[in-house]
Amino acid sequence: MKKALVIGGGFAGCAAAHQLMLMGGWDVTLVERAPFLGAGVRTRYYGGHPYTFGPRHFLTPWPHVFEFLNTYVPMRRCADHQFLTYVERDQRFYTYPIHADDIPEMPEAAKIEGELSAINIEALSKLSSAEIAGMSRKEARGVNLASQARNFEDFWIYSIGETLYDKFVDRYSRKMWQIDDNKQIDDFTWSPKGVTVKEGPRAAWDTAISAYPIAFNGYDDYFSIATEGVNVHLSTTIENYDIPNKTVWIDGEKHTFDLIANSISPDILFEKCHGELPYVGRDLHTIVLPVEFALPPEVYFIYFAGDEKFTRITEYKKFTLHKAPTTLITLEVPTMTSKYYPLPFESEKAKAKKYFDEMPDDVHNIGRAGTYLYNVDIDDTIRHALEMAEKIKS
Repeated sequence: MKKALVIGGGFAGCAAAHQLMLMGGWDVTLVERAPFLGAGVRTRYYGGHPYTFGPRHFLTPWPHVFEFLNTYVPMRRCADHQFLTYVERDQRFYTYPIHADDIPEMPEAAKIEGELSAINIEALSKLSSAEIAGMSRKEARGVNLASQARNFEDFWIYSIGETLYDKFVDRYSRKMWQIDDNKQIDDFTWSPKGVTVKEGPRAAWDTAISAYPIAFNGYDDYFSIATEGVNVHLSTTIENYDIPNKTVWIDGEKHTFDLIANSISPDILFEKCHGELPYVGRDLHTIVLPVEFALPPEVYFIYFAGDEKFTRITEYKKFTLHKAPTTLITLEVPTMTSKYYPLPFESEKAKAKKYFDEMPDDVHNIGRAGTYLYNVDIDDTIRHALEMAEKIKS
């Protein structure tokens, strides 16, 4: 029987162990430094309310990934929920992503419309008449200059103009990433919610499956199911790594494996020899309020785009459907004292690649930390594990 090591017992590590056990023929060892499995996705409780570290609802464009998880953790769909952004200088809440129907209600509506028109006219001027021919009105409005952007600030200004960028994006992004200038972000081939200016439905996610576990304890049952038959070592730290030889030292003993599935930051596996990979963290503050619900029925999140120290609040009952006369909200404050989000800098991705290049084919990196990619969530970790299994089989 072949031997496999899974490094890390968060969702990614558990998903990798699960795939190896489903395949059969593997003696799997999982090492997790915390005293529990699941990391930030494990359900916690405050004031009797269940919650996870951050709003870890399940979101995916891949039906097969949803069906896989739903097989083991029955899920309920979270339909039509909305996000709001509070803009203090307007003393107004607006739909987020930025919605076209809100623009006429903004104090600078005429200026914003002018900026959007100028962007669109300039973008269209760069297309040939053949490219423009046949475009619908909506498609023509959607043409922008973002492909010419050199950094995150350019991307948004070229997409929505300076006024909307200043109102919704600039300060929020800088406090989220704990940086002084959004020009520092040069990996920006993504938009936080998929679009820049949204039209049509106000639901935050109307092109993807949004869901949450039915069980009161959330995803916790999956961690037990995924690691059944696995040699799980909790509250354990790997002391030394020899990744090219797939060898580690645990409790002073040397262990060599046929395969390693890694879900922790790749620099740790090589004693940070190419430099430490930076992350941004979060402090999560739990607050119970003496009301059944705090936010409007359809609103699950509120973002704060100004100089507030926090980035957003979440009302967890909207996901969990927990019944209580009180409600739990969490307030998220960015910090550099914990590691949750890889920084979206090309220079840091290049540094991470140096570590990946040192790894043999039988070392698989999965999850947000393991791949050093910000835009990775629960569905991606499952997909990474499924892809790892297919690669092993081939």
